Amino acid sequence: MPGAPETVAALRRGRVPFRFVTNTTSRPRTELVSRLHEYGFAAEPHEILTPVTAAGQLARDRHCTVLAPFLPAASLVDLAGFELRGGVSGRRAIDRPQAVLVGDLGEQWTYALMQEAFGYVLDGALLVALSRDRYWRRADGLALDAGPFVAGLEYATSRPAILVGKPSPEFFRAAVAGLGPPVPAGESLAMIGDDLWSDVRGAQQAGYQGWLVRTGKFREDALRDSGITPDRILDSIADLREAAEALAA
Repeated sequence: MPGAPETVAALRRGRVPFRFVTNTTSRPRTELVSRLHEYGFAAEPHEILTPVTAAGQLARDRHCTVLAPFLPAASLVDLAGFELRGGVSGRRAIDRPQAVLVGDLGEQWTYALMQEAFGYVLDGALLVALSRDRYWRRADGLALDAGPFVAGLEYATSRPAILVGKPSPEFFRAAVAGLGPPVPAGESLAMIGDDLWSDVRGAQQAGYQGWLVRTGKFREDALRDSGITPDRILDSIADLREAAEALAA
């Protein structure tokens, strides 16, 4: 968005801590850094939190070593150290995977892949949702995100998914912990995004402010009908530039 790189640069000069948080699973973190650089943003890998890295931490915490990934293959590099079987791994699942990871596989989804994931979960594998986003904006308009596929597997298996991406409170808190020290508290933090459910309501339920931008996949009718009240509405993140410049002065 015009003015966005300059706004983030001003926040950095003003020593306002921030992190980039995303639900995308289509690219590994290193590629996200490169893409931000192409757009004019200064960014380092440790400043970006993705649900793939969060899923890896959950797997380690649950002592899961064999994972079935259902997410774009490019992001599998962020799961180094795990045995990847089934799904899009290209390796047959000899033993039952301990966890099924569901990301934004998009048009790569097939009935066979859904059936495979369904079978693993019925056999006892954890169902891990890297996102519950309903839709996202691509060049030709809005497109289904991972949320509908997660919901389908939950319905079919009667097993609730463990959410590791937005709007999981733990995901937001992990991003906040990465800011420290000192770690800002409560409503002195704001999540700025274009998703009413994952960004705004998710942040509010975690105890932070949720600010909505009228860019990306923003829709006026969704705001009107959602029942969600953002703490602040911006036409663009660039609206913060003047305040950020004042802090940097």
